[in-house]
Amino acid sequence: MTAIILVIHILVSMLLIFLVLLHAGRGGGLSDMFGGGSLGGSMAGSTAVERNLDRITVITAIAFGFTTVLLGLRVA
Repeated sequence: MTAIILVIHILVSMLLIFLVLLHAGRGGGLSDMFGGGSLGGSMAGSTAVERNLDRITVITAIAFGFTTVLLGLRVA
């Protein structure tokens, strides 16, 4: 059972790293990739994409915390 949780934990952590790297830093990120920064708001879909990216990142972070706690309880 611990091996399954560990595999899930590793997959979730890699996904979390990928999602955090997609976020906008100082004026960059996913919105600039689709032209949201240079068009000045004429591309309304970029804000919805960023909101969905935020939601997916939060859900992934919660899953990461959950698997961390499970692994901590399994080892102890």
